[in-house]
Amino acid sequence: MSKLHALVLGASGATGQELVNFLLADSNYDKVTIFVRREVNLQHEKLNIHHIDFSKLIEYKELVKGDVLFSALGTTLKDAGSKEKQYLVDYTYQYEFAKMASDNGVNIYSLVSSLGANKNSPFYYPKIKGKLEESVKLLNFKIIQIFQPPSLVRQSELMRSGEKVSVKLFKKLNSLGILKSLNPLPVRDLAFKMINLTLSNQKEKVCVYKASDLFEINT
Repeated sequence: MSKLHALVLGASGATGQELVNFLLADSNYDKVTIFVRREVNLQHEKLNIHHIDFSKLIEYKELVKGDVLFSALGTTLKDAGSKEKQYLVDYTYQYEFAKMASDNGVNIYSLVSSLGANKNSPFYYPKIKGKLEESVKLLNFKIIQIFQPPSLVRQSELMRSGEKVSVKLFKKLNSLGILKSLNPLPVRDLAFKMINLTLSNQKEKVCVYKASDLFEINT
């Protein structure tokens, strides 16, 4: 098997950081290219770093070439500051980047979506994620893998206060045998499963992994 070139969008986020760490240590990949807005304190012989302006994505199209695109970009309404800005990050930037990758012949697209993603959802966040899922399914990737994880356990330094509360709540419920399929998932585990599944023998173009699926997958 020839070595692969991985592209990572959202590399400075919780899941993105774990994706990059695993990819750099994975012998199946000889090149890892990340696209970030801010400086990252990371150096490796396999790593290429591109600092980009997301409002001018088309200017970087020629850089978006490789074998696999891992997309872990995302924000919250609080961090974004408005629904319009959150939509830019969680839909517009994600879709535009995916389209450039598809147009450039990237074969595999691996997307971190959201629990309950549905374009018809009455709730704003899962509605955005659902719309993104439906849009990227129409692009010309050979393989599309969409992950809808439950609450994620981020690195301790990145955990928000609200996330800490929700993780504790779900763990308590799980201990009582309630909502086991929504047991919080460490971002490290999600990243590991994403990378290993890109090398699986997927027969359908699109595969969606729901929260319950992720706990059943042994990789």
